[in-house]
Amino acid sequence: EIGLLAALARRPGAVLTREQLLGSVTRRPDEVYDRVVDVHVANLRRKLGDDAADPWLIETIPQTGYRLIATPDPA
Repeated sequence: EIGLLAALARRPGAVLTREQLLGSVTRRPDEVYDRVVDVHVANLRRKLGDDAADPWLIETIPQTGYRLIATPDPA
């Protein structure tokens, strides 16, 4: 899960496909189903208090993947 969050954080605002996210956290993404990304994103949302219906952190892009939408707090 932390690997997924780190991958999203490296490219805030960019849409990353499930395949790209799998590739960033697994050594052999061809051996893992892309739906596992959905499960781990759901776990991250639960732990961080994000709501898929009204996200503040991770937005689902239907049939594509996810993107980080959180912005840094102004200093």
